[in-house]
Amino acid sequence: MSINREMIEEGLKKSRKEEIDFMKNEDLIEKKYNDYVKNKSPKPKYFKNGGKAFVVGGIICTLGEWVNHILSLGSLSKDEVSTVTSMILIFIGAFLTGIGVYDDIGRFAGGGSIIPITGFANSIVSPAMEFKKEGYIFGIGAKMFILAGPVLVYGLMSSVMIGILYFLF
Repeated sequence: MSINREMIEEGLKKSRKEEIDFMKNEDLIEKKYNDYVKNKSPKPKYFKNGGKAFVVGGIICTLGEWVNHILSLGSLSKDEVSTVTSMILIFIGAFLTGIGVYDDIGRFAGGGSIIPITGFANSIVSPAMEFKKEGYIFGIGAKMFILAGPVLVYGLMSSVMIGILYFLF
């Protein structure tokens, strides 16, 4: 049996046609999959989520202002009042994280719960609570700054660099 040039060209045309059909089918499958994912994915509710974040963040900040006002009625100086207010808000955030309430606030409010100082307390206590079964030293003590540590390091580094730039210029 001899293979001639026409048979080879016909075979090549057939394989090219099959390849093109396969690529069209693959594109169709990808398009159907993307449509499926688009239809099944939850639609973000920007205004609703933004409103909840605004209200909860505002409530936390209003609580801080209320504590600040109550403390300023006493004999503390303005700097001392600010320090004690920060300490109270950090304690409240850490306490609510410890009893599991701050996680619910975070799920409801999103970014509104992480902006105030209570969110910083949450970021320190939350990893520590995950590892409390490992003990006080290797669990809570070692894991407490797992999230907040880099924030502190980079925050301090950037503040030093900005201070140097401010000094030079």
